[in-house]
Amino acid sequence: MKFTVYFDYGAMEKRKMLLFLFIFCSKLCLSELQVLRIGGIFETRETEPVSVDELAFKFAVTSINRNRTLMPNTTLTYDIQRVNLFDSFEASRRACDQLALGVAAVFGPAHSSSVSAVQSICNALEVPHVQTHWKHPTVDNKDTFFINLFPEQTSISRAILDVVTHYKWKSVTVVYEDSAGLMRMQELIKAPSKNSMKVRIRQLPTGSSDARPLLKEMKKEQEFYVIFDCTYQMASELLKQLMSMGMMTEYYHFFFTTLDLFALDLEPYRYSGVNMTAFRLLNLDDPYVASVVQRWSTERQLAPYRPESGLISGVMTTAAALMYDAVFMVAVASQRASQMTVSSLQCHRHKPWRYGPRFMNLFKEARWDGLTGRIVLNKTNGLRKDFDLDLISLKEDGTTKPVADAELRRMKLWTKIGVWNSNTGLNLTEKKDTSNITDSLANRTLIVTTILENPYVMYKKSDKVLYGNDRFEGYCLDLLKELSNILGFSYEVKLVSDGKYGAQNDKGEWNGMVRELIDHIADLAVAPLTITYVREKVIDFSKPFMTLGISILYRKPNGTNPGVFSFLNPLTPDIWMYVLLACLGVSCVLFIIARFTPYEWYNPHPCNPGSEVMENNFTLLNSLWFGVAALMRQGSDQMPKALSTRIVGGIWWFFTLIIISSYTANLAAFLTVERMDAPIDSADDLAKQTRIEYGAVRDGSTMTFFKKSKISTYEKMWAFMSSRKTTALVKNNREGITRVLTTDYALLMESTSIEYISQRNCNLTQVGGLIDSKGYGVGTPIGSPYRDKVTIAILQLQEEGKLHMMKEKWWRGNGCPEEDNKEASALGVENIGGIFIVLAAGLVLSVFVAIGEFIYKSWQNSDIEECVAFCQLMEERSVSFRCHKTVRKRGRPEGKSTLTGVLCNSKRVQRKETVA
Repeated sequence: MKFTVYFDYGAMEKRKMLLFLFIFCSKLCLSELQVLRIGGIFETRETEPVSVDELAFKFAVTSINRNRTLMPNTTLTYDIQRVNLFDSFEASRRACDQLALGVAAVFGPAHSSSVSAVQSICNALEVPHVQTHWKHPTVDNKDTFFINLFPEQTSISRAILDVVTHYKWKSVTVVYEDSAGLMRMQELIKAPSKNSMKVRIRQLPTGSSDARPLLKEMKKEQEFYVIFDCTYQMASELLKQLMSMGMMTEYYHFFFTTLDLFALDLEPYRYSGVNMTAFRLLNLDDPYVASVVQRWSTERQLAPYRPESGLISGVMTTAAALMYDAVFMVAVASQRASQMTVSSLQCHRHKPWRYGPRFMNLFKEARWDGLTGRIVLNKTNGLRKDFDLDLISLKEDGTTKPVADAELRRMKLWTKIGVWNSNTGLNLTEKKDTSNITDSLANRTLIVTTILENPYVMYKKSDKVLYGNDRFEGYCLDLLKELSNILGFSYEVKLVSDGKYGAQNDKGEWNGMVRELIDHIADLAVAPLTITYVREKVIDFSKPFMTLGISILYRKPNGTNPGVFSFLNPLTPDIWMYVLLACLGVSCVLFIIARFTPYEWYNPHPCNPGSEVMENNFTLLNSLWFGVAALMRQGSDQMPKALSTRIVGGIWWFFTLIIISSYTANLAAFLTVERMDAPIDSADDLAKQTRIEYGAVRDGSTMTFFKKSKISTYEKMWAFMSSRKTTALVKNNREGITRVLTTDYALLMESTSIEYISQRNCNLTQVGGLIDSKGYGVGTPIGSPYRDKVTIAILQLQEEGKLHMMKEKWWRGNGCPEEDNKEASALGVENIGGIFIVLAAGLVLSVFVAIGEFIYKSWQNSDIEECVAFCQLMEERSVSFRCHKTVRKRGRPEGKSTLTGVLCNSKRVQRKETVA
């Protein structure tokens, strides 16, 4: 009984066990069908036993299996093979081993020689080969099963050219590490043929990481805009060497083509002021990307991974992000592939994977928003297209938003200033904040070069010993103080070593303050430095803080000593001659008209109306006396009676009124104003003579103006100055002023300086007007970030009126005695010539009136029956026009007592004439 029961129980258990094993095996078979294996071949180094690509590969597989939303019914597994660097044969063997296990895709390796070996096997067996590193492009690309998520080299080349074009770099230096860098720069290298850009190409030393000799040469050649094409490991070393060479300043702009520059530890260079720009493929602004990067950083702290030199510990690099996205792309493609089985493939049988072409097409059609942005593949060549590159720039202030993780906070040192798209190009997204212009100047100490020049920069007079900036005072020091208050920087004032403003010699070399700016010895030049064309080509200027022009400084001319005949000075000699001729002419005309008109002949004996004697008082001497008396504003006993003679007298009186009034008015000016006898009045006067020597300050803007001028007058003046360089050109303004005071010398200098000097030395004055128009500006090195900020501050000071107040403060002097701005000048024909015209018109009118009076009188006293014989008329006129006769006989033809009767009557009464 017991035996039977035991036997039944055992049989029942066996049946249950068999059923359980059957169900388990069925589930096991089903589970094997839902497992997808991928292979990874990664290269190892002595310093890096586990590569970043391998860590990212495992990290991506783990993330996919943890989150079942992407592959809910499939488990992703992997097979990893490690090979030595540059061992392509070993890479081929490892690839065959993975294909024999059955993999849906092969990832890696990274080196180009190994990539080609693995790629040929994948092409033969039709298995997708996925790459995440830059691959050297081939002319005849037959790799149909090749996929690369790294941006295409032609797109990178166009992106670099767009950045250079945006910054308007006219001269750029390309520093590359290997020959692949030249391929990435091909668009930039071809750019000079299309525009005026100058590209200089240099190669980093091979076999050594010490690039300081190359950097020293670049610094000497003043190559400020540099593009480095190298790995991020080399970039980390370069940054250290650039810092040691003193090239990490605001005057340099470095662009790195590596996409991992953001992952380097740049905290030591944060406040150096250097302009550093790069591309970034990771979209760190996406919350999803930030969370993945945060999780990666947390896991890397525990991983047996020693970060490369220069990298921020735990930061995800671009290679890791691309590997992460590549694994996710396989997951997306496999999700769309239904009833796909992965079979074992043998390299020696050359039997391809049956589902390989289908899976490859699904892979190329897949879309995924990964860590590196939107991933879209080209169906023809398997390369990535339509991607974005963030243009990032190093900023000083770091992030203003609180970030919990220290590594992310350090990564936030970079600011995104634009986005470059492979289709649309560069699009800047940074908006300049003009409300706070002091960010890049706050807490900085700038070196300011200047030159001693009154009243701009002078030594301060003090009983105590002064040091530093306290030694100086003047307009430029006040201006510098105002700029410092607005922009928030501190400064150290240094005098230029050679005491010159800055000019170019025959070899094209500069000196003075301009040279110190070119060599970056100084950050600013605050001095009376003129903005010129040649200087603008080598340095930058702010907006002018003072406008001026070139003029002539000369000593005041001596006043003329009054002479014995100074009373003749109010009228020119021409006017005196014309007045004398007018007096003689009017006297003659008056004499002729008085003799001609019958109304000036009168009976000297009014009580004897029958007298035959007629008298005329206007003899030639009397007429002359009448004119002189009127001219002297005195009366005369001879007064005209006829209308014609009165017209002559009235016109002459009007003439004398104007002449005497003008003489009297101008005489007062001549008696009160001392006339200056100036030998020169303008630059033309200087150019026309050689007696007075003239010149300018050597190597100054005034000398450069005459040296470069194409105007004939100024060319002639420069020829004179250049022929006497040792005497005509002076070392500085003080030497020139001394020469003007002690010798016969004229100094060409800025009008503002002349104004200052003439206020303090009354023996000096400005001669003539301005020869040109220019301005003083604050000088900075080319590309300096301070130029625009200084310009804004100067405009603010100008609008507030502080520039004018500072000039009034330093230009105000003791003053000189007031002088008339214009000397009294003798009156010429152009001043009073009209009165002579009036006089001539009056004389002509009087002649016509006299003729009319004669004709009228003759007609009135003549008979119709009697005729006037022409011979008798001429005889009568001849008697009338005798200069020494004042009387004549009067005839009476038959009861008539008129002059006509006397002329017509043949019988004349002869009487003794009285001689005048």
